[in-house]
Amino acid sequence: MDADVLVVGAGPVGLALACALLQHGLSVRVVDKAARPATTSRANFVHARGSEVLDRLDALGDLPQESVRAMTITTYAGDRPMMKIRFGDPGLGTAAPPMVISQARVEATLRERLAELGGGPEWGAALVRAEQDADGVTATLGDGRTVRAGWLVGCDGTGSTVRKLAGIGFPGVKISERFLLVDGRLDGDPPLDRSGTSGWAHPDGVLGAMPMPGDQWRLLAYDATFTDDKPSEEQIADRMRRILPARTGLTGLRLHDVTWASLFSVHRRLADTYRAGRVLLAGDAAHVHAPFGGQGMLTGLGDAENLAWKLALVACGLAAERLLDTYQAERRPLATAVLRGSTAATKVNIAGSPFGRFLRDQVLMRVFSRPWIQRWTTYTTSQLWVSYRRGPLGGRGSKPRPGDRVGDLACERLDGSRTRLHAELRGTWAVLGDDAEDAFEAARRRLGDRVVRLRARGPALLVRPDGHLACRGGPADLARWLDGALG
Repeated sequence: MDADVLVVGAGPVGLALACALLQHGLSVRVVDKAARPATTSRANFVHARGSEVLDRLDALGDLPQESVRAMTITTYAGDRPMMKIRFGDPGLGTAAPPMVISQARVEATLRERLAELGGGPEWGAALVRAEQDADGVTATLGDGRTVRAGWLVGCDGTGSTVRKLAGIGFPGVKISERFLLVDGRLDGDPPLDRSGTSGWAHPDGVLGAMPMPGDQWRLLAYDATFTDDKPSEEQIADRMRRILPARTGLTGLRLHDVTWASLFSVHRRLADTYRAGRVLLAGDAAHVHAPFGGQGMLTGLGDAENLAWKLALVACGLAAERLLDTYQAERRPLATAVLRGSTAATKVNIAGSPFGRFLRDQVLMRVFSRPWIQRWTTYTTSQLWVSYRRGPLGGRGSKPRPGDRVGDLACERLDGSRTRLHAELRGTWAVLGDDAEDAFEAARRRLGDRVVRLRARGPALLVRPDGHLACRGGPADLARWLDGALG
């Protein structure tokens, strides 16, 4: 074997998966058809759950310090503010509050972490063929090289070659016509407020302006009337320059120093299955979301962390292959829920009928101005609520229930030094509790050195590497759960 796992796609999901697999002790190769790393990106928001995943990968780096703390969205009708939503820290002890940061910077930080772990992407290496057998997958690259790996994971985006070669269906529908997306600098008198995002509800379509690091702005505008098939970046930027004063009423606003301009339509798609034998999918290769709410990259990072620990146990012979079926069972329902929410947000934002605009501008905007709704919005978009209690590895009982997220609890190592739970979940499981020595030994008999013992108040808990509760109880309870889950 050339590697235990071949990851196709060096975006945030592929890089996160590769880092996690290396943390778990597997050998990994990452290939990408692009000639070099991307310098631009559509995704520009990392919610609290994403920060936790990056933190457990030891890949959070300086992103919290680099990010912009633009945690409000003010919606205007002309120059009249109609609604102001405030996003805050969910207050659940996360690694970092929500961050406005470009996907390109997230990828760069993950590449740095991947290099520390001894890996790195292979650029200009397109996958053209993949054949699997009982023992592994033989992948052929565009230059004729072959790579033999035990498992193949497609993290190669909406047009996934891996998904197509595996014959996995990707049904869905088109939700909207064209959006313009432009990154650049804005000047105006008065200048736009960089403490939050500004949006304008207009009969011709919504327009939003989000502050980005480096004194940049990201502009997003719905424009169904822009019908050029393949416009240049300059044509897109010129169109945005014409739209800006018309929809905002700010005649002195000037867009310049454009670094990127693009067109996109919103689609909703979900793969029929996340696994075909030794081939698996993660991120946009498995599900495509609308950009509203910043859920796409966030959901993909969760996919990567969930899949990594399961694939590691199977690849090392510590679990039966059926453990991989729980990856889809846990993650696909979440993608379905996120798709439903992001689709609804898109339809509200692009409402074209008089009734739709009335519902958005007069009803929903008033509802979303209420503080409790804003707290709910912060919590919902954070994905800290994600639980697998209803999945095959979940269960009932007192909270947290098996499958629930476990907070970043204060703990002690056996030498008495202080730590926190999530800091210890770097490719390892954890057993924590007041009197959990026997439970720890039961876990070690099945997991070996992949589990760490921590002291904390309360009963013995076995925590998965992704921060979710596996089970609680004594050694017999842990052994029973491990036997059932791992096979």
